Amino acid sequence: MKLPVEVNVFLLSMLSPGVLFLINRIPAFQEPLPILGMGMVVLGSNLILLILTVQHKTKLDILFYVFAEFSFCCTLGLTNALEQDGFISGFMDFYLRTGEPHLSTAHAVMMSYWEAVHLILLLAIIHRMFTGKSYRSLGLLWSGSSIANQMVHIPGVIIGKYGSNIRPAFWRNIPFFLVPFWAAYQLFSRRREMPIITADKIAAEQKKSLQSRPADLLLSVLLLGVLGFFVFRGMVVLDCPLDACFTYIYQFEPYLKDPVGFPKFTMLVYLFYAVPLVTVLLYGLKTPGCSWMLDWSIFFAGAMAQTQWCHIGASLHSRTPFTYRVPVDKKWLVIALNVLLAVAPALLALRCLRNPAFFMKPAPEGQSNNEKKED
Repeated sequence: MKLPVEVNVFLLSMLSPGVLFLINRIPAFQEPLPILGMGMVVLGSNLILLILTVQHKTKLDILFYVFAEFSFCCTLGLTNALEQDGFISGFMDFYLRTGEPHLSTAHAVMMSYWEAVHLILLLAIIHRMFTGKSYRSLGLLWSGSSIANQMVHIPGVIIGKYGSNIRPAFWRNIPFFLVPFWAAYQLFSRRREMPIITADKIAAEQKKSLQSRPADLLLSVLLLGVLGFFVFRGMVVLDCPLDACFTYIYQFEPYLKDPVGFPKFTMLVYLFYAVPLVTVLLYGLKTPGCSWMLDWSIFFAGAMAQTQWCHIGASLHSRTPFTYRVPVDKKWLVIALNVLLAVAPALLALRCLRNPAFFMKPAPEGQSNNEKKED
């Protein structure tokens, strides 16, 4: 009896802690360059095993190898998180010494815990891939999360206090930054499977103004608040001299001035990338027929969920110096504000998925909007 492909991928992924445990006990592999080389060998070997696993399959989607290889890396990240928080030991010592010492920071630990979410998403995608179901939305959710992860991780290391101690193994992150962009491009290029909705219903939905759609109006107000908060915190990390910025960084989120660099770069990513995207999403929520909303809202929801998980968790984590943690008397207010930044995009994505008629291209009179599935 052959196991389902997603089960084989999961079992291969579970080999990664054993590989780390073994390498941790071989001194020859614990130097900077050998660590980078060994990492490439391990990932290459996993790819060969994956090819052998699916060699009997025909018309295999190239994205399978991306999702399966990243599944293997997810368990590597989870191993790091569990070791840094003291649940296990003897797996990551060598890598932290001569590979990527920044992985012991609070941000990196929370980033590593998030790999559990990535692993679940990837296995679900692979399951749907091999059962003939659409996996496009899940793929966009993963790619948004993965891209946001590396957009903060790589520059955060370079501009932060670990920038002067970068080892060769750090550069193995570059492919893990570029490949999700390619995967996202592949997914965006494929036509979305749409529900069958009559032209009359689409027309009726698209005639409604924003004021006559209370849920969308509330979402718009919420997103405007999110946009304003992005701009404000961007000004805070850019050392704006306004009293409000000074008060906020010292009395509410001192974590923003943590020298590790991750919180500062997170706010800059929000300011220069999330602000324009939220502006465009607000336009799409107001203007009928913006079918791209169905994809970009999901992508953005994944990105915000990942970055806010890391930001909130790191600002409270014991590995963050006490002076940079959220003050106890302001903790719940700060947590609520940050949770809202992740919840608002998720609500927008949910709204687009559950009732997409407003965003559909108008169908010819008397016909239904029935787009062909291509996944």
